[in-house]
Amino acid sequence: MAAIEQGSAFAAAVVLARDLANAPSTRKCPQWLADVAVRVAADAGLRVRVWDERELANGGFGGITAVGAGSQRPPRLIELCYEPPKAQRHVVLIGKGITFDSGGLSLKPNDGMKMMKTDMAGGAAVIAAMSALGQLGVRDKVTGLVPAAENMPSGSAYRPGDVITAFGGRTIEVLNTDAEGRLVLADALAYADAALEPDQVVDLATLTGAVRVALGTSRAALFATSDDLALALLEAGELSGDRLWRMPLTQEYRTGIDSPVADLANISRDAVGAGSIVAALFLREFAGSRPWAHLDIAGAARSGGDDGDVTVGATGFGTRLLLRWLIGSSAGSLK
Repeated sequence: MAAIEQGSAFAAAVVLARDLANAPSTRKCPQWLADVAVRVAADAGLRVRVWDERELANGGFGGITAVGAGSQRPPRLIELCYEPPKAQRHVVLIGKGITFDSGGLSLKPNDGMKMMKTDMAGGAAVIAAMSALGQLGVRDKVTGLVPAAENMPSGSAYRPGDVITAFGGRTIEVLNTDAEGRLVLADALAYADAALEPDQVVDLATLTGAVRVALGTSRAALFATSDDLALALLEAGELSGDRLWRMPLTQEYRTGIDSPVADLANISRDAVGAGSIVAALFLREFAGSRPWAHLDIAGAARSGGDDGDVTVGATGFGTRLLLRWLIGSSAGSLK
């Protein structure tokens, strides 16, 4: 593909990701995001499935169901599939799709909510990347999952102290309802591992404020169980401008999410800090043994001002990174 055509495809995908994340949450409920994904799928030749709240409950998606329980606008799981002929590798991309995050009953302060319409920036990046795969000639099979929910306080909201059951049967003690992103991602990761049989899994999420403290807004955190996958994503980040910094999966912190009443807790009981590492360790529990990478994009996904090719609001971070990685590693070159 000519460079100008490739650049145009990248730019259109980034614009889509920014537009989705910048859309106000008065309009952007989980069903709205699913409707957008259906239109994207029709335009891009993708298969699409949207799981509604009954299917999610019946299917055992306890994380997505619990997080969405406090909203009058029910949760959805969006599943997009791109499958070119003779694909040799299957990659699953997972993007957090919290269409608004009030914190739930663990309510955020007002200032903490002002940008929470962009808490689905990871999901936006996945939908946007999926929209461009055919145009860019990616040769791998790629499945995109976006667990979408609105985290709101109400009489039906999930509570601190609740024990929920994630997809696959693992139980989670909820210590803070504002640590909701990891709950919906846990369902999606476990589903991908059990039902989709991918060769590699990458998730993106505006997951922790801690990562913004650690890395600011110019880089996102990368956690990975595979050195080869981590290196490929780091290189794609440098080439695309969506830069990453690899962070450790520090095993000593794992005991902090032990629970006396469930398989694990959704935040640490220990005063170790390291919030982004603890969140990644939680997610690792659901990723299985396949090569997996987690990108915490909470700092890089939002911009407070115009700076070069970044405009105020959602940045579309991760879209170019995913596309550059998939182009560079297509046809199973990455083991």
